[in-house]
Amino acid sequence: MDKFGLIGKNIDYSFSRTYFTEKFKKEQIDAHYVNFDCKTIEELKALLTNQSDVKGYNVTIPYKVEIIPLLDDLNKHAQSIGAVNTIKRLSDGRLKGYNTDYVGFQKSLEPYLTKMHEKALILGTGGASKAIAYALELKDIDYTFVSRNPSKDQLGYSALNAAILSKHLLIINCSPLGTYPHVEQAPALPYRLLTKEHLLFDLVYNPAKTRFLKNGEEHGATIINGQGMLEFQAEAAWKIWN
Repeated sequence: MDKFGLIGKNIDYSFSRTYFTEKFKKEQIDAHYVNFDCKTIEELKALLTNQSDVKGYNVTIPYKVEIIPLLDDLNKHAQSIGAVNTIKRLSDGRLKGYNTDYVGFQKSLEPYLTKMHEKALILGTGGASKAIAYALELKDIDYTFVSRNPSKDQLGYSALNAAILSKHLLIINCSPLGTYPHVEQAPALPYRLLTKEHLLFDLVYNPAKTRFLKNGEEHGATIINGQGMLEFQAEAAWKIWN
């Protein structure tokens, strides 16, 4: 029986285990999926060394970037992005990192894109945001990062005004704000400035409609949650493992 798993921290809530367990059952695949909850980077190192029977991993917060030095090789997309969400154990035992987040985001976003969406705001600067930025580059969409602690070429939330929001009609939340159980949290946007021309995408999928998305919807914006992205990236990971 093949073994696969998810690497992360505090991941009981995880989409991946439920998704793959149901997939294996439905498609009669002789495999099982395990959560590997690593509290420290030392636990993560030990896991990769000791679990030599695991054929592939998904990787989630907070290890998408930190795991890179522990791998033997990187796919070109993961290398360009600088973050990994999928690992394959090669036939010689080496571990190779991939990124399927950008694929999942692209496929989920494409049906909603119009010519108006020339500029985007990416909320958050973690590992997931790197894949989003890469996907936008492939679509020739200009983007700016928004951070609570902005560095050069980034914006702080207090800088977001009518002029900026009128030009950036695509807004992607890559922060964990609004994730269950903290469902009333949301990025500190001036939501009153949103319009029906705005498209809001939230990588959060639990709850299905976050406070960020609700606030956008109240002002006529089109909204997308992270469920479709997750399913597309999971299927892309499955193709890599097999």
